[in-house]
Amino acid sequence: MVIPGIAEFARGGVPAPPTTDDGNQWVDGFCWLYCGQQWTRVLWIGPASVAGAQADMYACEPYIRELQERVWHSILLKDEPSRPVLPASRAPEPESGARRVGRHRRYDWQLSRR
Repeated sequence: MVIPGIAEFARGGVPAPPTTDDGNQWVDGFCWLYCGQQWTRVLWIGPASVAGAQADMYACEPYIRELQERVWHSILLKDEPSRPVLPASRAPEPESGARRVGRHRRYDWQLSRR
């Protein structure tokens, strides 16, 4: 894929999204991103997978611009959860040799042999 605006990206900017007939492999087809365009210039954006099946997914220029904006927005914000996810807490392990305290008594094998 040709990335227009790579020089801008090298200077710290965001690269421009692909545009129709910019050197990428645009084809005539259907946009998969619900814009309603039945037959337009589209660019392959990756595979779509559902229930064990996979198909090529294509998008029109306006939707590719929107996707590009969302992806870079996510990358630049690092798209992290607002709160850190803490590991599930576990009850502390009793120290070895420590006497257990509880309602149940340990069975005394000495008493059962009498």
